Amino acid sequence: MTIWTTIFLLLGGVAGGLLSSIASMASLASYPVLLAVGIPPVFANVTNDAALIWTSIGSTVSSTKELKGHWEQVWFYTIFTVVGSIIGCMLLLSFPSSVFEKAVPFFIAFSGIMIIVSGKHHSLNTKKQPTWLKIIYFIALLIMGAYTGYFGAAGGVIVLVLLTYITNERFIVINAIKNVICGFANLVALNIFIFTSHIYWLQAIPLAIGMFIGGYIGPAILRRVPEKPIRIFIATLAFVQAGYFFYKAYLH
Repeated sequence: MTIWTTIFLLLGGVAGGLLSSIASMASLASYPVLLAVGIPPVFANVTNDAALIWTSIGSTVSSTKELKGHWEQVWFYTIFTVVGSIIGCMLLLSFPSSVFEKAVPFFIAFSGIMIIVSGKHHSLNTKKQPTWLKIIYFIALLIMGAYTGYFGAAGGVIVLVLLTYITNERFIVINAIKNVICGFANLVALNIFIFTSHIYWLQAIPLAIGMFIGGYIGPAILRRVPEKPIRIFIATLAFVQAGYFFYKAYLH
């Protein structure tokens, strides 16, 4: 690699880390960067996952204030996403992700709608929710872990929505919890893909450094920006990504 390729990957990582820690949309920046430096699509997806772990590390270090007193919740929710991620990786090894591609655009668009709708939820008291509804939410977390291991696009957005309905915490706290539990789901997927696929480590390293930086900066930005514009920003990116996957699945 040339020095310019390294810088390109580093800057792409910073952008991806910011998008991931703020909007769960790292792939909008990092995946095209990996394609641009010549990595085939299948391996770009896996290499992106290897670097993405460092976004979660950066955002976790930066979010210690928001996570204080919430680690019991974090570990409990992580169980569901990690088990789901293992299931998703097993499915991916058995069935190629192409079988799911036609449904993904609608799934992502739905996540964009829900991130706006869920912003009006905090007038409700989650402690008064019936047990059956809570069970549904936790099963949905399990499914989202599987989705992260199987395909992953905009999975963090849905996890963010689910956590909004599970807990009454502030948006910045929910986002910090999301970054941690999605990070563990990605870590599990990475450990499986290390033995079943090929990772371009030389390209992954500068991308990972950039993602750590972006992941660290993201929570600081969230502390200074009102929740509503952030939700609109996330929804807009979700619709953009839904349009991209719709084009690939139906028009390309």
